Amino acid sequence: MVSSFRVSELQVLLGFAGRNKSGRKHDLLMRALHLLKSGCSPAVQIKIRELYRRRYPRTLEGLSDLSTIKSSVFNLDGSSSPVEPDLAVAGIHSLPSTSVTPHSPSSPVGSVLLQDTKPTFEMQQPSPPIPPVHPDVQLKNLPFYDVLDVLIKPTSLVQSSIQRFQEKFFIFALTPQQVREICISRDFLPGGRRDYTVQVQLRLCLAETSCPQEDNYPNSLCIKVNGKLFPLPGYAPPPKNGIEQKRPGRPLNITSLVRLSSAVPNQISISWASEIGKNYSMSVYLVRQLTSAMLLQRLKMKGIRNPDHSRALIKEKLTADPDSEIATTSLRVSLMCPLGKMRLTIPCRAVTCTHLQCFDAALYLQMNEKKPTWICPVCDKKAAYESLILDGLFMEILNDCSDVDEIKFQEDGSWCPMRPKKEAMKVSSQPCTKIESSSVLSKPCSVTVASEASKKKVDVIDLTIESSSDEEEDPPAKRKCIFMSETQSSPTKGFGFSFPYSS
Repeated sequence: MVSSFRVSELQVLLGFAGRNKSGRKHDLLMRALHLLKSGCSPAVQIKIRELYRRRYPRTLEGLSDLSTIKSSVFNLDGSSSPVEPDLAVAGIHSLPSTSVTPHSPSSPVGSVLLQDTKPTFEMQQPSPPIPPVHPDVQLKNLPFYDVLDVLIKPTSLVQSSIQRFQEKFFIFALTPQQVREICISRDFLPGGRRDYTVQVQLRLCLAETSCPQEDNYPNSLCIKVNGKLFPLPGYAPPPKNGIEQKRPGRPLNITSLVRLSSAVPNQISISWASEIGKNYSMSVYLVRQLTSAMLLQRLKMKGIRNPDHSRALIKEKLTADPDSEIATTSLRVSLMCPLGKMRLTIPCRAVTCTHLQCFDAALYLQMNEKKPTWICPVCDKKAAYESLILDGLFMEILNDCSDVDEIKFQEDGSWCPMRPKKEAMKVSSQPCTKIESSSVLSKPCSVTVASEASKKKVDVIDLTIESSSDEEEDPPAKRKCIFMSETQSSPTKGFGFSFPYSS
């Protein structure tokens, strides 16, 4: 009871007992506890219960019917002040039994009061369950990185206080062999930059054990390695409705700030903003970075899917459905890559995709090397590296016909090239010339430069003018002549133009 008193209650109690009531709260509390331990009079005990009842009036409601307690003790002050919620939650701590045991062991009051202190603890906010220090978290594999060693296994970012911003420190050390591997791996990476291919990689994710987790950053993330601030990659999205948006998660290469020495440990400081219902974990790995050419070589080593598998898929797609009124008898597929709009060289698709259209494996890996999304460019569904296969049927087709960009599959699984008809192109080109020539006849004044093919028609128009002079053979005069003949203008422009119409 005494430990839950505020400064004002402690001063009243010490003044009532004739003790010094000046000083800080800690000093006042120590004096009050010493007063209890040294043995206090029943009047002091009654005063303590009275002050406690004023502070927590609901605690002692169940004690009013006890005959051993005088009613005057609990009715000294009928206007008890309401409990302040913030003070009712904070400041209630359990003490050793020696500090709250009443002076008289036979007194029933102390034992009942000890039992009735439970509701006061229920008024506190329940603390969230503490996550395990090393949760059984599995991170998703990164195709462009091979894990060589685990420097810090997944560790929970546990909140150490009720404050919003938290900070945790982690320490790891490198072995001489690990330091040597990092130092000799310095090479030119894609993009022309020179960096270590063996790297120290920091990954953060949600502390969920249900499935492999993707990289996920907590809010307001700040990372320091050996006291130096680590710049997070990419750009944070702009705030939305005044709320800070999270960065997209990705692995962090902290090799540049790591001490490449086996004698000196490395320290990582992670600060973040806590979120209700979300716990995060961090882990550090020694990894080797791979290139798209290496992944393409590994993909080729997996082998090529048997062409009969694709033929069976074609037959399944073209099989007539008895419940459907529309039957598909053929299927057209392009031999152009939807990514680069070029002819396929290494046809590839994911086993999770249901379409026959392939994309180029080399180009797909190069694009994911720059920005790893692993999304199929045909159906926009997940196409992870582990699910990619090389299609043997499309490889046969690409080798058999090199001048075709589109093919058609039949119901029996066979295919035929779709070549453009050159005759149709010639026929379609003739109306174009006719339209061009007719436009010159209908509106010749809008054409500034006459083509070679329309010279004969211009000569025919000149023959209708019987009295034309040699000067009228110039191009400007011809355009005027045609214009006059079409608009039937008045002969006031010149006497020479009126003769053909008068005759």
